[in-house]
Amino acid sequence: MTTIDRDILRLALPSIVSNITVPLLGLCDVTIMGHIGGASSIGAIAVGSMIFNVMYWLFVFLRMSTSGLTAQAYGGRRWEEARAIRRRGLLSALAVGGAMVVLQVPLRWLTFWLFQADGEVAVFCKPYYDICIWGAPAVLGGYVLMGWFVGMQNTHYPMAIAIGQNVVNIALSLLLVVGFGMGIRGLAVGTLVAQWGGFLAALALAPSCLSLRGVKEAVREIPGVKGSFGLVRLEGVLFLRTLCLVSVNLYFTSAGAAQGALILAANTLLMQFFMVYSYMMDGFANAGEALAGRYLGAADGVMLRLTVRRLFGWGVAVALLFTVVYWLCGASLLHLFTTDAAVVLVAQDYLPWAVLIPVAGLGAFVWDGIFIGTTLSRGMLLSCFIAAVAFFALWLLFSPSLHNHALWLALLVYLAVRGLVQTVYWKNR
Repeated sequence: MTTIDRDILRLALPSIVSNITVPLLGLCDVTIMGHIGGASSIGAIAVGSMIFNVMYWLFVFLRMSTSGLTAQAYGGRRWEEARAIRRRGLLSALAVGGAMVVLQVPLRWLTFWLFQADGEVAVFCKPYYDICIWGAPAVLGGYVLMGWFVGMQNTHYPMAIAIGQNVVNIALSLLLVVGFGMGIRGLAVGTLVAQWGGFLAALALAPSCLSLRGVKEAVREIPGVKGSFGLVRLEGVLFLRTLCLVSVNLYFTSAGAAQGALILAANTLLMQFFMVYSYMMDGFANAGEALAGRYLGAADGVMLRLTVRRLFGWGVAVALLFTVVYWLCGASLLHLFTTDAAVVLVAQDYLPWAVLIPVAGLGAFVWDGIFIGTTLSRGMLLSCFIAAVAFFALWLLFSPSLHNHALWLALLVYLAVRGLVQTVYWKNR
């Protein structure tokens, strides 16, 4: 195994572990309320989690912009610049998070309307939202610090923080819900404490990444505006790119729901194939962010090209592995996800599309990491915009005849087009 392969695995594996902890927390919350509350409580947790997932997803560019710029500073051994990037990113994140707290009432009205949270679900969801919204500065600040750690070639800190957050969240939620009978408020408090605890832990660990480089922290230093406008432009482009992603993902769910409860349930099960694959590939994408940015910052074109080749080598291996597993075990996995025979029967009709997800999405996942590291944000926006246009065009063209098959065809083409456009953009950059 080459040095670059060891570097890729050193960065990718902790990121994969961090990703795996994400669904475990949601599963735990639903399980707690499933045994303590009724259907309305479970629905409130589902809706509340979805609201915050979408809200925060819109600002994931804070992590991506910080990661790429920091990796480039690391490669050029510009440690003071790396510190300044972190501080400017935190300033942006805390400003946005603070605005979300200030505007929490109109945001609640808007999100409840968009996600159709009404009746008993709204009654239970409101206290959950009212408590968790105070975690917005911590969550967005955590995005910046997680991206900064990746840029500093350190994915072990994010892994440790993610595990710690989940342990605190689950333990405190159980204590408050079961021990003190706080119901859904207990879950919200557990989440809030874990979010702020993770953010403060990351803030405390950050100086150690620079102290080894001889850079001392100036605690009272106020982030300056120098370089901030370039960061804002980068973040703006990445925000538009995120809107394209969100529009496709939300419309995929909406279009499935419009075809009936069975189709929606079947699509939801099959999307788990995509989610599991994404947890693995996101780890290699994070490695791409760190290493591509590092070698670009060091002006080492040879190592940058080698990194791209080896990342695609690992990507192909992972994609083929998942394709074979889904092909051989897809039907068994569906039965593992649910005992509803009718849902499984419908899902099996669309299973071949899910088997093709790893191959279709390979290029998009690998290139995303490389493009983030090299801050080719315009290429990411262009690829997502063209892919989104292709998605909606195919759906509108074929949905009258192919119905849900058209939705899956559009999704796979969307993933493939993203990777194809990025390949062309990289070669002509």
